[in-house]
Amino acid sequence: MERLAFRSEWVPEIDTGCLQGEEAMRLLIIADEDPRTRDHVMKVFGDKDYQIVAPDSVDLVLKDVLRKEAPVVLLGNVFDNMPAGDLIPILKKCNKNLTIILVSNEESLPLLRKLRREGIFYHALKPAREEDRDELLQAVRCAFANITGLSGPVGAAAKGHS
Repeated sequence: MERLAFRSEWVPEIDTGCLQGEEAMRLLIIADEDPRTRDHVMKVFGDKDYQIVAPDSVDLVLKDVLRKEAPVVLLGNVFDNMPAGDLIPILKKCNKNLTIILVSNEESLPLLRKLRREGIFYHALKPAREEDRDELLQAVRCAFANITGLSGPVGAAAKGHS
């Protein structure tokens, strides 16, 4: 099994071949260059029944996206020295059904409009406060609920029936 580098630590790559149904659908990629944001987002989702991968390079993200192993990506403004505006079209070409949630404090309306046209599902603020964490969690739940064929606890939670 390959391993993904996460900062200076090694984290085993998740073997999605053994995941079935909903479990395979809950794989979440966190692609953010800022280690504090990445750690914080991992804490938000770490105990919420999600399998989390936090690769440290674009090539590892592209590999997972091409294999269609993770249906949802949380993407920061910049990842691996590549702006989100350049990375989003590449990710969408690799997997047109990929759900991308931009996690950024970006406030430029023209840039946000451009990113929406490129195919982001949602723009969430970096989770600094409790409301920000709740908003990001709800956006991810909604993203997974929108994936065709998803039902059960994740879909129900996204609809407010948890």
